[in-house]
Amino acid sequence: MSGQGIVRGTIPLSPSDSSPNKLGERNGYRPPSALLGEVPVGWRGPVTLRNIASITLLLLSATLFGHSVWIFAKAQLAQVLLERAFTQSIATGKPVKAWRWADTYPVARIAIDRIGAEAIVLKGASGEAMAFGPAWVNETARPGTRGTSVMAAHRDTHFAFLKNVQVGDEIAVTRDDGLVFRYRATGMRVVNWNQSGIDAHEAGFHLALVTCFPFDAITRGPLRYVVNAELVR
Repeated sequence: MSGQGIVRGTIPLSPSDSSPNKLGERNGYRPPSALLGEVPVGWRGPVTLRNIASITLLLLSATLFGHSVWIFAKAQLAQVLLERAFTQSIATGKPVKAWRWADTYPVARIAIDRIGAEAIVLKGASGEAMAFGPAWVNETARPGTRGTSVMAAHRDTHFAFLKNVQVGDEIAVTRDDGLVFRYRATGMRVVNWNQSGIDAHEAGFHLALVTCFPFDAITRGPLRYVVNAELVR
């Protein structure tokens, strides 16, 4: 090869007219940089720690985004299945699970028209039940019957709307037998979890909606937010 040839594998960062690359181009040879495009300004090599970190962060962001989308889609699907199961319960008069392996089933629907809030209520305050909706607490009054019916849910999901409930709001509770009971919100309280003051056997017809407090907290705490209501019809 003549002295005007190019040393293969060499890509100068700032080639001049007299560089081997330029001389090679005059003889019809196109260097790798010409085939791959212009070398970006600031390029310092094929692989750097900064490149690796950037790619890693990009992949991590994509993974987290995909996981968030999956959780949201799963939650939306669960609500569709719960609504269908509840409708079937009313039609058949029998408990219907939303999916075969569920350890709970819908027992009511709660709705507050003024704030556009609605949710299917599941039986028993188990971890699975509260993952998918408000739960009717066992050993408390069935909605519409004498005593206090207690429903609980997480503050950042299914009972996040409790912070918007006001005294006087109507709370409609539809049971799995199709009967509808309407309560009126009478007050809100913040209490310790073991000093709620809720009496499941209190005289009259009452409803207590319970969630953790404060609403914007990111860790668990001892406080609970209680919306009290009384049956009006």
